[in-house]
Amino acid sequence: MRTLTEIAQMKNRILSYIPFLSLTFILLLGGGNLVPTPSFGASPGNNENITIAEAAVQQQEPEHTINVEPHGGEEHSITEAPLWTVIPFALLLIMIATGPLFYEHFWHKNYPLIAIALAALVVLYYIFYLLNVASVIHALAEYIQFIALLASLYVASGGILINIDKKSTPVANVVLLLIGAVVSNLIGTTGASMLLVRPFIRLNRGRIRAYHIIFFIFMVSNIGGSLTPIGDPPLFLGFLKGIPFFWTLQHNFFPWIVALSILSIVFYFFDKRNKDGQDQPDAEPIQHTNKITIVGLRNFGWLAVVIIAVFIDPNVFPEWVPGIHYHGQDFSFIREIIMLSVAYLSYKFASKEALASNDFNFEPIREVAFIFIGIFGTMMPALELVGNFAKSEGGAALITHNTLYWGTGLLSGFLDNAPTYLNFLAAAMASKGASLSSLQDVVNFARDGYHNSSLDLKAISVAAVFFGAMTYIGNGPNFMVKSIAEQIGIKMPSFFGYVIRYSVPILLPVLILIWIIFFAFQAA
Repeated sequence: MRTLTEIAQMKNRILSYIPFLSLTFILLLGGGNLVPTPSFGASPGNNENITIAEAAVQQQEPEHTINVEPHGGEEHSITEAPLWTVIPFALLLIMIATGPLFYEHFWHKNYPLIAIALAALVVLYYIFYLLNVASVIHALAEYIQFIALLASLYVASGGILINIDKKSTPVANVVLLLIGAVVSNLIGTTGASMLLVRPFIRLNRGRIRAYHIIFFIFMVSNIGGSLTPIGDPPLFLGFLKGIPFFWTLQHNFFPWIVALSILSIVFYFFDKRNKDGQDQPDAEPIQHTNKITIVGLRNFGWLAVVIIAVFIDPNVFPEWVPGIHYHGQDFSFIREIIMLSVAYLSYKFASKEALASNDFNFEPIREVAFIFIGIFGTMMPALELVGNFAKSEGGAALITHNTLYWGTGLLSGFLDNAPTYLNFLAAAMASKGASLSSLQDVVNFARDGYHNSSLDLKAISVAAVFFGAMTYIGNGPNFMVKSIAEQIGIKMPSFFGYVIRYSVPILLPVLILIWIIFFAFQAA
């Protein structure tokens, strides 16, 4: 007979596989007669209604790309999702916000099943009623890309131990936060967050408070990564669509420096009032060497592999990168295989000292995996409704750089900011007669080839990254940093507590000031 402990461990082990098993099930179920066939042009017997543009795209498909046609190539009309389909997404957000606050035991025990069940409601409705398999497959691909990147960066950075033997002071903390903001542009907000959050916590041992983690999320996990496409997922998606690599550095630098400067000053005064952990006047002062020691240097190599793998995409290197071509978009499974391999190998060969000192475990990434499978599954109707309205005649009439800033920003705080970025970029381009699917149109849009198009793109880019810090779910690293902090024993605010106590009174005024300085008085 198995003991209750063994049964509980088995249950948790089974649950940990559910995100990936359920995604595989959805892919197989949604695909019907999905048959991967090499694409050397248009499929026989299916080219009667093909446009010249589609024919040109098919002729340019790389030999290594697998062309997947849904339902054996049959065409199905796709009906727009009705308004009520947003209810599962709203319910999930409400439970994420209220669960840890009002029914903590039930929530922590059942959130995996809740997230999967709500996602399944929407996914099955899309597949069997709307016959919209394409949206499900695209959401599936985006989730796999998302979780593969986060998992690989989380595990690889967990094997790096950075010890800063220095007295915790407001100035030292500000310097570390600003260093993290710069590093975010080199290894991404997720990489920088996973690498530096534990050293930041250790530096402040004895005086660590929730506000330390909140400002870390503001500055390192979000706003910091505004200068390069590597910095934050929305900007990387824009790069894949054709926005020049250094466009973000050129256009986002001044909003970046202004926002970080204000937050640094605010944090300094917060931290200066924190007297916890200071040496007593009659106690012997603690001697610090002011040295930085690093254990697990080999894991920096694994981080480098992940960052290089980010660029392996059929949309960028179509000649040699194998992938899957589905509904006008290329997905590279090679990139995700590399990232998940890095997660496994970096853990297997990691320094045991680094793992133990970091209190490394898989609970934070497990929590993110379940929560975001629910978010990616349920937010499809919300994104669709917003995107369709923005592209409609009435919605297009409302599109200016100001509405793009606030629309992209507010939704980026409550939806994942990467798909929100793409939806508003597509709407902004459509309002000016351009298409997101045209590489030349995207390049011209970024270079101000349309009326004020560069300003529109700047508003979308800044808002998607900056507003991602408004909630725990606005950007992937936010939830993970929160989870790591709670694992260490730091009492973090609830979803509503985060918004009411920190985002609204501290971050929102900064975002309003950024709007006033850089967008409000620009000619439409």
